[in-house]
Order: sequence, then structure tokens, then C-alpha cells
Amino acid sequence: MLRHLLALFALLLFAIPVRAHSPYQSDTEIVTGAQSAFEEILDLWRAGKYDELFERTRGNGKLAKEDFARRLERATLKPACCWQKVQNLSVHVENDDLAAVRATVGLEGGPEIEFKTRTFKLYRERGRWRIGQTDILSLAGASKKKSRR
Repeated sequence: MLRHLLALFALLLFAIPVRAHSPYQSDTEIVTGAQSAFEEILDLWRAGKYDELFERTRGNGKLAKEDFARRLERATLKPACCWQKVQNLSVHVENDDLAAVRATVGLEGGPEIEFKTRTFKLYRERGRWRIGQTDILSLAGASKKKSRR
């Protein structure tokens, strides 16, 4: 009888599916990864590496990579350099694959550096942190404008 119970237990143990994606990370590791990714995303944007930036964004599938790049090329604002790029950055971990980044982002392109404080959602997909395309486009002042009829 005991042998049958042990066999049944072993069968159930191996039949239970296990998580297939990344192993558990501590909140500290997630915070560090999200902070680093956020700064890398701003650096790609500032450097004009729009193809690479597109791969670090999350969209609804309607915006082509070329259209995304064109909008950012025509935009008036881009991240400032150095210490003005990001200030007061904090990360709230929502789960292993979602973090809320609150930061003041310095943007240049006008007569003076413009600072905008916002919360950005970063999503980890396929092992990389991604930001919403609309977040980047709205910061750049490149949101889609409706034409008048």
C-alpha cells in the first residue's frame, strides 16, 4: 500500500507543469534591470538609433518600424545629455515582468532643457525590458496628428 502511494505521489509530482521562463529574481535585481534598461532606451533614442530603439518598445502592431523612426527623426525633442537626461528615478516592481518607472526626463530641442516627470511602464518580454511606443512618441512631441478636412 505504501509503495502504491509513493508511486502515485511521484507520478503527480512529475505531472505538474513547472514555470518555463526565467527563474525568480529578487526585487533588487528587477529594479536594477529596469533602471538600466530605461537609461539604455533613452540613450538609443538620443543617439538616433531608432531601429534598435524600436526593438526595445512595445506597441499594438499598427506602427511600422520605418514610421516609428520617421516620427522620431522629425520630432522636436530628444533626451538631454548626461545628468540632465534622467533625474529622481524610482522603480516600483509590480511583478517579475512589469515595473513602473517614475522619473524626470530632460528633453532638449527647444531654447532650454524641458523637464517632464512621468511614470512609465516597462514590460519584460523575451528577456528584455520594453517601453510603450506611445510613451516615447509623446515625450518627443511626435504623437500622430490628425489631419483637418
